[in-house]
Amino acid sequence: MKIVVQRVKSAGVRNSNIHRTIEKGYCLLVGVGEHSTHADAEILAKKIINARLFEDTEGKLNLNIQQVKGEILSISQFTLFADVKKGNRPSFTKAKAPNEANEIYEVFNRALASYGFDVVTGEFGTDMTIDIQNDGPVTIIYESENGKII
Repeated sequence: MKIVVQRVKSAGVRNSNIHRTIEKGYCLLVGVGEHSTHADAEILAKKIINARLFEDTEGKLNLNIQQVKGEILSISQFTLFADVKKGNRPSFTKAKAPNEANEIYEVFNRALASYGFDVVTGEFGTDMTIDIQNDGPVTIIYESENGKII
């Protein structure tokens, strides 16, 4: 499982069915790979909630999202598992099948919510427009395999 965490001043997602936004917090681009498990979703949620990616009064990254009362926008993005080794067209065979991927994505979002967050989401499996106002910019990639951070 791969998650791109972007610290944002604001972010939003929209398509013909939805228009959702957050203010200061994280925009998470969530990729579920062929070997991703519920354990990966749980450990990554815990790691991201506790990550100290916000500045304290001295300008050091010492505060987590709970301490700054931030918000979370979580967006499924299977393209994080693109294989670009051969040719010019990416292959997505390393991404988990949609039904199984959605299940793990939902487990991840519920795990985030268990820490007291209202997790704003996109619409799984659809084309969406994402508006992100990066803060910093701070962008960190988290990965887990077999229930362990890699």
